[in-house]
Amino acid sequence: MIRNIIFSIFFFAGIVLISLIFLPSFFLPQKVVLFGGKLMGYWASFCLRFFLSTKIIIKGKENIIKNDKFFIACSHQSMFETFYLQTIFNSPIFILKKELLRIPIFGWYLKKIGSISIERNKVTKDNLSFFQNISKMTQSSNRPIIIFPQGTRVLPNERPPFKKGVSRIYQELDICCQPVAINSGYVWPKEGLKKSHKTIVISILEPIINGLSKEEFNRIIQKNIYSELDLIN
Repeated sequence: MIRNIIFSIFFFAGIVLISLIFLPSFFLPQKVVLFGGKLMGYWASFCLRFFLSTKIIIKGKENIIKNDKFFIACSHQSMFETFYLQTIFNSPIFILKKELLRIPIFGWYLKKIGSISIERNKVTKDNLSFFQNISKMTQSSNRPIIIFPQGTRVLPNERPPFKKGVSRIYQELDICCQPVAINSGYVWPKEGLKKSHKTIVISILEPIINGLSKEEFNRIIQKNIYSELDLIN
């Protein structure tokens, strides 16, 4: 309990401090804000290691796609991956719930870094142009799109079917997919106390080439990510 309280105080104080320091970056080039995002990722890992004695292991760095456009599909158990993946990949472009953009200051940062929003279970003008937006973003940027195909944070042992959006993105972009499996929920669960003296494993899996059918892609990526989670849990 004490470790959790100390972690929360220092972690969120640090995030607020970084946010305040980088306020002027709203009027500066986007790369300045992206650097602030990386700092938040490093701060998250420092707090986990220092206050919760968490070990962070990255597997499969050799699988990271180089010199080609790709998008990332990652399992989602915790806030951890939304911060830390910015330190591994080239400042990914997040696909996220539109309500996150309405959060004061934090939402402004999400807009500034080019995040793409979607309103769930609604038919809106923005949703109808969603796939066009990510296609334009991919063509004009070297930053990879990142999506959490489970749709929301899930418990470590939950295995919900992936949302159809990930296979649609795969088809629309016609680029390789970089699957990532993370067991962060054992340390930083979506509810309840965080656990100390545990290990977070980030497993970067072999890319899935473009050109498969949506059905085949969905079968492969779901199997690969969940099989890896079974190994690293």
